[in-house]
Amino acid sequence: MASTPNVSSSMKWEVVKKSKKPNSSARHQNVKKSGGRKALAESNMRRIFDPAPPLKPSETIYESFERMGKKNKEQVPPAPAPEQHPKKPNARKCDKNSPRNEGDKNSQKTGKFKSLEDAMKALNLSTLQQQLEKSQSLFPENPSVCVKDLASYLNYKLQAPEIDPTVSKYSYDYPYCLASKELKSMCKTLLVKSTDSQQQLFDHCINTMLRELEKQPGEALHGYRFCIQAIMLENPKIATQNLASHLELLRSHQNKPVKCLAIMWALGQAGFTDLTEGLKVWFGIMLPVLGTKPLSLYAIGYLERLLMMHANLTKGFGIMGPKDFFPLLDFTFMPKNALSPSLQEQLRLLYPRLKVLAFGAKPESTLHTYFPSFLSRVTHNCPDDMKKELLNSLTECLTLDPQSFSVWRQLYTKHLSQSSLLLNHLLDSWNCQSGKIRKSLPETVQSFKVTNDEMSTSAACSQGVKACNDVCNQLQVKMKGQGFPWSRLVLVALVFAVGFVMYDIRANGSFKASSVAHVLHQSGMMSVSQQAWNKMSVYSYKGYSWMETNAPYYYSEMVNTMEPVLEMALEKTTLAVGYIAEMCSNQITWVKDNAPRLIEWLNSNIPDGVVQFIEYLKELLLLIHQNYLQPAMVYVKTSLEQGWQQFL
Repeated sequence: MASTPNVSSSMKWEVVKKSKKPNSSARHQNVKKSGGRKALAESNMRRIFDPAPPLKPSETIYESFERMGKKNKEQVPPAPAPEQHPKKPNARKCDKNSPRNEGDKNSQKTGKFKSLEDAMKALNLSTLQQQLEKSQSLFPENPSVCVKDLASYLNYKLQAPEIDPTVSKYSYDYPYCLASKELKSMCKTLLVKSTDSQQQLFDHCINTMLRELEKQPGEALHGYRFCIQAIMLENPKIATQNLASHLELLRSHQNKPVKCLAIMWALGQAGFTDLTEGLKVWFGIMLPVLGTKPLSLYAIGYLERLLMMHANLTKGFGIMGPKDFFPLLDFTFMPKNALSPSLQEQLRLLYPRLKVLAFGAKPESTLHTYFPSFLSRVTHNCPDDMKKELLNSLTECLTLDPQSFSVWRQLYTKHLSQSSLLLNHLLDSWNCQSGKIRKSLPETVQSFKVTNDEMSTSAACSQGVKACNDVCNQLQVKMKGQGFPWSRLVLVALVFAVGFVMYDIRANGSFKASSVAHVLHQSGMMSVSQQAWNKMSVYSYKGYSWMETNAPYYYSEMVNTMEPVLEMALEKTTLAVGYIAEMCSNQITWVKDNAPRLIEWLNSNIPDGVVQFIEYLKELLLLIHQNYLQPAMVYVKTSLEQGWQQFL
């Protein structure tokens, strides 16, 4: 009695597995023995799969396409490989939870290969080409199926131990850099043919990666990463076409940092091909989540790698505006924000390059748009580093963009305390200010004075108005005051000296009888100057006499000797140039056609290092000027002014 239920349950399981007709299941089992079932399975396997060892069962798109190609609608379980079970045709009925099956599952989860390099080397490209051709023949009007099949096949074959979702321990093009030239060419050709399906493949890879990350543990994702990098190399703009939807997807998984990092990595691959697209991804995807601690490390690390790869920042002009720049400014200088001190210091090192990107190619026409936000952030309570940066940036806006003065006048009444800080900064650094500020500031200060007088008479007078009024008075005194008259002093001294000498000579009748000559004679300078003049006259006369005597002779000898040689050399050179031009006409044409590409390549690669060197040299010169030359000049000038005042 105990065996009856087991038999019936076993028969019921076989009925569901083998046929949809439960009434004929028993008769169907008696007719089809294990040998017939094995033969049918082998015939199906030979028709569908290539003669290779059986693949592991996995719900991939690649295998689903293989199942769709079957013409026999009857579902037959795959027979075991003959070389593995030659004497056990009923091995399919073994327990799924046996230790051997568990070992197989664990080996599949940990990866078939020890490393991704081994998996890349073992990849059979001819088999891959056959599978792609088969997919194209099955779905000729739907190229997206073929590219998705490529991604699934590669991920199925490249089963190696999984790595960090951000691939931060490897180069930026990992795992694409491990592929052979043939595989890269094959993928590129397929992507070029399927241009309209690249966006679908990109979204498919991201969504599949997210599903696999749900599993514990899931499959390795090397194949999908490879396809994402191949797409970004071909068309990096795909990553920025749907930034809003990708940001929504990122926020939907904000409680799962691994998934968020996978999304950020996939979108960030566009930046390594195109700086513009990389900046769009960073400001559209990574900046909104910069305050999230698990994601901040990768976001700042990606920004650093992006800016270091593209030293020529001109390609990124126009991407960043005030709404993108000032959150970065706050993250960089505001203490106790969401960033750790180490990340904040790392971001502070990148800040000068970000500032260059923000101001763009024409700061003289854009900086007035940054002035209001700079001014509103300058307060007495802000950190010293931030205050210094804000005041320097405001000074830069006033120097480069004259429209900043008009913007400042409009904002003055609502930002009195901030304006007083800026005015004090201009007063303290007045000697270092450029001529543009010295020319435009008096009008602005005068308008501030009028506004201060109006506000001081009203009941709205405050401490800020008094502070601004005091600074404006000091600035007006500074602007009206005269420094040490160097140019006038030199000019007056020169005119006085020339006039005195001429008057002395005229009064005494000759230079020898003049007082100047008498003073020079007593001091000994007359004899020294006469000796020097005599020697110069003697040697000059000798040189002139030698040239007058020998120059014609040597010139004629040189002409007689070198003229035939030069004529022959010119003739030979002309013939050689003509011969080379005739023989290398094809090469010359090729150079003319490819020279623009070479120049473009040089502009995009070689100038990066040059620009970086110039920036370092500029910083060094500015450091020397600000810390050594400028204080020395100010000290000397101050000493001379004090001496001049004491003398007067």
